[in-house]
Amino acid sequence: MKRCKIAQPVLWALMVLLGLSIAPTFAGEQPKGLIKLYTSWPMQGAMIPEGTAMKRAVDLAIEHAGRMVAGYKIEVVNLDDASPVTGSWDGTIEAENAQKAVADRDAMVYVATYNSGAAKVSMPITNKAGMPQITPANTYPGLTKPGHGPGEPGIYRPSGKVNYFRAHPADDIQGAAAAKWAQCLGFKRVFILDDRQLYGKGIADVFEKKAKELGLQVVGHEGVESVDIDFRPLLTKVKAANADLVYGGFVIDSGGPQVIQQMKALGVFDAGAKFMGPDGLYSPALVEQATPAAVNTNVYATFSGLPPDRLPTGVGKRFYADYKQKYHEEPIGWAMYAYQAAIVTLDAIKRGNAKDRAKILEAMRTTKNFEGITGRFSFDGNGDTDRTEMRGFLVKENRFQFIGLISADKCA
Repeated sequence: MKRCKIAQPVLWALMVLLGLSIAPTFAGEQPKGLIKLYTSWPMQGAMIPEGTAMKRAVDLAIEHAGRMVAGYKIEVVNLDDASPVTGSWDGTIEAENAQKAVADRDAMVYVATYNSGAAKVSMPITNKAGMPQITPANTYPGLTKPGHGPGEPGIYRPSGKVNYFRAHPADDIQGAAAAKWAQCLGFKRVFILDDRQLYGKGIADVFEKKAKELGLQVVGHEGVESVDIDFRPLLTKVKAANADLVYGGFVIDSGGPQVIQQMKALGVFDAGAKFMGPDGLYSPALVEQATPAAVNTNVYATFSGLPPDRLPTGVGKRFYADYKQKYHEEPIGWAMYAYQAAIVTLDAIKRGNAKDRAKILEAMRTTKNFEGITGRFSFDGNGDTDRTEMRGFLVKENRFQFIGLISADKCA
């Protein structure tokens, strides 16, 4: 009897009708396994814009990689390290997040944290576990460089080996560049404020040291608590000191927008003073929370990246175009930082070519001439990028407008 041959598409259709769930298998399409990336930063309160933008950027990087690297499916586990009570990062929660990551056998890299203080909590945990950790935001120098705090950075490296990386310049570079820029802009008398946190106070201290070296007169330096809401007594003191610049070491949720808003209300800007802040305030949220009336032409900010529409590399241009198309808005600075952290992580996984933390960590340590969104960079022995350029911005027409390149010894 002659056998009847059934065409493959017809056979599959029959199998579906019979309730069978057998999927076709093609060579090279099935992943070898699953690799997870854990993220951890605030995803609530005043940090929702930054947290959401960073999450989107990481998701976009995974999408650009085809959701598979070195034959492994890539999955992202997003964790929130903010307290539901305060809306700001919490050390206990951050420690729990890091422990979850290192306990997950599929987790290979910890992409964290936003706040430098939170990094102090999680770094020893990931270091002991031999898990690579890369930050999309931390800039406190002592996390990687000696000479800033007692025992730093060794206290974050119980294994004695570097496992923590950042693909953007630290605050020893940013703070010094900001002070030089202040001098170039013609400011003479500076009053410095900070949020008493690791990032805010750290960069404010760097700014103060460099400002004094340059001959700027520091007429005051005071810390404030992020839970404060009334800065008028302090700002009255600032106004009485005849400061022509207030430098504020803040992030969005630690008092910066409120200080700026109250500077406007008290007539500090009308008296001729201006405000300058670090990349922790480089966000559209600053304009929204401090109000356009307060920030326009009154607020300067430093940031290591370029405006997204000026990104020079093919990688940067693709990021900008696809982010804008996918999310229907401009990517903020922290999105650029997060995308850069994600793509260099994926590159390390590719070069490590195994579901193995040690191999991925070694690949990340040996990152050289990687094509990032603002140009090529390498990691040095401390896990820091070798790029040192910063940029200066002024808020005009409700957005941060690029002024020019700045450095510790060069004017924009």
